[in-house]
Amino acid sequence: MSYGFEKGRSYNRRQDIHARFGGSQQSGIIPVPAHNVIFIMSGARGPEYGYDDEVLEDGTVLYFGEGQRGDQLYVRGNRAIGDHAADGRSLLLFHKRYPQRDILFVGEMVCESFEWRQGRDADGNTRQVIVFRLRHIEKVVEQMEATAPIVDDLDGLRDLAYAAAGIRDAKVGGKPRTIYERSADVRNYVLARARGVCEGCSAPAPFVRRDGSHYLEPHHIRRVSDGGPDHPAFVIGLCPNCHRRVHAGVDGTEYNATLLARMPGLEKKR
Repeated sequence: MSYGFEKGRSYNRRQDIHARFGGSQQSGIIPVPAHNVIFIMSGARGPEYGYDDEVLEDGTVLYFGEGQRGDQLYVRGNRAIGDHAADGRSLLLFHKRYPQRDILFVGEMVCESFEWRQGRDADGNTRQVIVFRLRHIEKVVEQMEATAPIVDDLDGLRDLAYAAAGIRDAKVGGKPRTIYERSADVRNYVLARARGVCEGCSAPAPFVRRDGSHYLEPHHIRRVSDGGPDHPAFVIGLCPNCHRRVHAGVDGTEYNATLLARMPGLEKKR
């Protein structure tokens, strides 16, 4: 569950989102900085307003940016989506149903990239639109769990991790990095930085992987769920016990705050 929302379940936007978190009741992109979350809405009536969202066969969502008339710009809600990983914000997608007028929770997403296209606005005029490529966060987590971390050149890994934090800069040799590669870049650096010692309790990693690397788990301090890229200054390498404590412990919120206070000593921001 993400912020208490269950995939496929119906919700009332006003009661279940705005009454709990606040945010604009008119916009389809709703950043809520106080909770490090962004709610985004899609729906079958989107084309009436210049939005033509699409779900691909592999589950990837092509999500049109906000702005009903004229060229869309990379500002406000559009920037919030594109920068959500670097800002440590969760991205929750809902689908508006008609005539029921409720919203279904599609899932937590990660913005892999965005592109500029030619499209139509609400008046039928040609304009420039932003199309975001969103992937389900659990797919990213599954891919990361199936891939062993690489821990050798710490400075090189750090460069890749910082580049991975923003989708506009996430390139190597001019080639854009996929969401899986960017997530691996952040994870690999954080685990290499830990040097086999939990950055929460300072205990040694519980075991060594078959490839010789120490087993620790990356935790995203500013987000409810872990997975996808984030700024390295807010991702910490934890032993499984500390990781479970922060997510399931009675003092999880307080422990997470302790980890956040510890980060400046672990990671000097550029």
